[in-house]
Amino acid sequence: MNFDHTAALVLKDGTVYHGMGHGPDGLYEGEAVFCTGMVGYTESLTDPSYYNQFLTFSYPLIGNYGVASFDDRSEGLPRFFESDSIKARAMVAHEVCEHPSHWSCDRTLPQWLCDEQVPAISGIDTRDLTKRLRAHGVMPALLAVGCEGDLPDIGRLRTRAAKMDDPTNKNLVREVSTPVTTVYNDAGDTTVVLLDCGAKYGIIKSLLRRNVRVVRVRYDTPIDVIETYKPDGILVSNGPGNPDRVDTICDTIDAALNRDIPTVGICMGIQLLSLSQGAETYKLKFGHRSQNQPCRELGTSRCYITSQNHGYVVDPASLEGTDLSLWMTNANDGSCEGVTSSRLNTFAVQFHPEANPGPRDTDFLFDRFLSLMGD
Repeated sequence: MNFDHTAALVLKDGTVYHGMGHGPDGLYEGEAVFCTGMVGYTESLTDPSYYNQFLTFSYPLIGNYGVASFDDRSEGLPRFFESDSIKARAMVAHEVCEHPSHWSCDRTLPQWLCDEQVPAISGIDTRDLTKRLRAHGVMPALLAVGCEGDLPDIGRLRTRAAKMDDPTNKNLVREVSTPVTTVYNDAGDTTVVLLDCGAKYGIIKSLLRRNVRVVRVRYDTPIDVIETYKPDGILVSNGPGNPDRVDTICDTIDAALNRDIPTVGICMGIQLLSLSQGAETYKLKFGHRSQNQPCRELGTSRCYITSQNHGYVVDPASLEGTDLSLWMTNANDGSCEGVTSSRLNTFAVQFHPEANPGPRDTDFLFDRFLSLMGD
């Protein structure tokens, strides 16, 4: 597969970036977003929350420590990945390193993209792209990866991009949720049913480190089936797309709370849990995708540094009249970062307490979950 053919990224607003193509040739559609993390590109690319998105790394050099082997395991799961394959629709970078140096390196980033048939473009001004997405918001985009030096028809691509709808405004959870039920650590002390909306391996590992028996089920599993696993608690995972489009799961969450099953949400999980109680969500202009988002805990002087990857948030005003109350807010823009309840056996956060990649300031929330279950 050719690594130096012509490529072009065309945004819905008509902006064009020319660069070097990696991975398979073709024309691809997605939503252009950016992440400001300096490390963790293997974890980010395999995070199901990036499904249908063109992941732009604002850090200028990507791939310098290569790609580790999926056979390197932690808690029985791949150590440096958040799922079993790349989930981002495409990758956008300024410079991609083809000669990495690291003890864990099994292959290069371009080789990995080629192996998994995932397209990418490099050699573009990602700082300019990031500034544009911050100013105008994330937007639909086309990525054309050509071959043998052929130049794409930019006029045709601009016309097509201008007509694109938001590729994440649908039920993407249906496409990334597990098709089968999997049990991890069957002899664990406590049983948690993980409603998989696109769950990261880091969430599962955080539970396994606490000797939890994890039953990972498809997102649309009904409450009566969930109860057959005799759960001590339910965890609603992260996932891609518009939470308003995820069918049936809100009824399941509401039923679990009404049956007093301790229920916790992470990332999309907070949005779905809040929707189940009558709250509303909205889409941020350019989302939070970084490893350094500060979150304030209301009523205290605490501020946590968190890892985040999301485009939608809960509307704090819509919590009024529900059994949920605002618990944490983002110190940068004031958006909702956590909810809790004085009546329901629940709490939820917008950030990722398992990090991967990122700081571990909020890892204690998994212990709080165990306490909620009476462990």
